[in-house]
Amino acid sequence: MSGVPDKIQTWQMVQPTTKDKETGEVTPGKLEKTAIDVPELKPGEVLVEVAGCGVCHTDLGFFYDGVPTVNKPPMTLGHEISGTVVAGDEEWIGKEVIIPAVMPCRSCILCKTRRGNRCLNQRMPGNSMGIYGGFSSHIPVPSIDLCEIKDRKGIPLPHFAAVADAATTPFQAAKRAEVDLGDNTIVIGIGGVGQYMAQELKALGANTVLAIDINEKRLEQMQSYGVDATINSKDKSAKEVADEFKAYRKKNGLPTHGWKIFECSGTKPGQETGLSLLSFTGKMMVVGFGPHKVEYSISRLMAFDAELIGTWGCLPEYYPSVLDLITSGKINLEDFVQTRPMSTIQEAFEEAHNQPPERRIILEPDF
Repeated sequence: MSGVPDKIQTWQMVQPTTKDKETGEVTPGKLEKTAIDVPELKPGEVLVEVAGCGVCHTDLGFFYDGVPTVNKPPMTLGHEISGTVVAGDEEWIGKEVIIPAVMPCRSCILCKTRRGNRCLNQRMPGNSMGIYGGFSSHIPVPSIDLCEIKDRKGIPLPHFAAVADAATTPFQAAKRAEVDLGDNTIVIGIGGVGQYMAQELKALGANTVLAIDINEKRLEQMQSYGVDATINSKDKSAKEVADEFKAYRKKNGLPTHGWKIFECSGTKPGQETGLSLLSFTGKMMVVGFGPHKVEYSISRLMAFDAELIGTWGCLPEYYPSVLDLITSGKINLEDFVQTRPMSTIQEAFEEAHNQPPERRIILEPDF
């Protein structure tokens, strides 16, 4: 742990990728290394020395796809952060922590009714906290939302960055779906979020976890992490996947009703597949994001007495539970992350945007 720096070293997004509506000409985004002021910490705030920051699909959306951030460039992206507290509230100094990706205001009606994960006044590093984000040497944050890592069980501190979003967003989705012992579940999209979604469903007592993806290698791998069965949806229509699921269900004596579906791919085919599988008294959780539109006969929800539910982020209160699942060995974190120097941020963004890697990229500061 180092002391308080004179400046925060950071990789700023000074310009997102843009596309001219008339000509179609694309202007690439720009990331620049720079130094910014260390703010004066207010009561209830701390300065965290960043150990690692994950490259998330949301960051790529801000940088490449024109998804608007609350604050305007120049700003620093990055919201999956682990690190060590070096200044601020005395009781936190020296502690290793995970910074929640979304931090609620804790005073509005949504926060007071346990819907603070979608607090309209929430703060998100790399989006709504001014110039401050995770692809930096340090970041100032409220201390009330921190999740302390008391015993890493030998796991490197940077790896816990993935907990801040990739491993906690699925937990919030499971809570929202009221996952219980014996439930039958489906995970669509076994990527950065879906890998943890499947593991957490099994850890929470699901009877069946069926994984659907277009990557056969990834599907085979997940059978070692709690997935009971898989369907490769590559080059298949939603109806073809539904027929394959129906055959699997009948073969194994599983019911038609009550399935809980977690759509984590954020793709149009994935969402169409999920809707085709939604049946009597079922629930479909929309976990992944995509800018496209999907056509669906909404009256089917009435006929099925089914639910279509969106889910966003994760309550900071749930972070310790996810951390316990990891340190107890019920969820494997290590096999799904990789670390690289933060100076390779441009290359990491390009790789993750063009061909998402099998393991989440976590960037370690090397300023």
